[in-house]
Amino acid sequence: MPKAGEIRKNQAVEYEGSVWFVKDIERSVPQGRAGGSLYRMRMYDVVTGAKLDETFKDSDMLTLADLVRRPATFSYADGDEYVFMDSEDYTQYSLNREVIADELLFITEETQGVMVLLVDNAPVALDLPPTVDLTIEETDPSVKGGSATARTKPARLTTGLVVQVPEHIATGDRIRVNVDERKFISRA
Repeated sequence: MPKAGEIRKNQAVEYEGSVWFVKDIERSVPQGRAGGSLYRMRMYDVVTGAKLDETFKDSDMLTLADLVRRPATFSYADGDEYVFMDSEDYTQYSLNREVIADELLFITEETQGVMVLLVDNAPVALDLPPTVDLTIEETDPSVKGGSATARTKPARLTTGLVVQVPEHIATGDRIRVNVDERKFISRA
């Protein structure tokens, strides 16, 4: 049983008789308190989809739920449902747009390294690779000699994500983006 401080994003925990998927964690250190940090976790019930914001002390013990990671690729969208196909046994997993809204900014049909997270054989979330390659859909014209300066400009990618890129990058270029920081890394 790990302590609350050891729980990471995209893990599943058993809490109050249900299995909850940890979507986001904020750590805070209150002033004037003897003791450790507080961890505010945004969790979703894997069965009902209900949202719960709960704060735990660093010393609180939590139970990890069984979480299975399966490699998958994006297949198609059907309304608000997005279907991913298991890369090994071709099982199809359907996830609602609300559950994976943040991840959709990084997913195209070519995206490799996507994992579907399963709890009790039910898909609950996606785990993305650390970096993805995306194509720039729209940005200001490239500036000649722009690579010599550290100035950046906004670029809208084909998924709708907007990142800051160096001035020498042009519309149509493929770039590598850090998923956690949502930042440009390099040309792909």
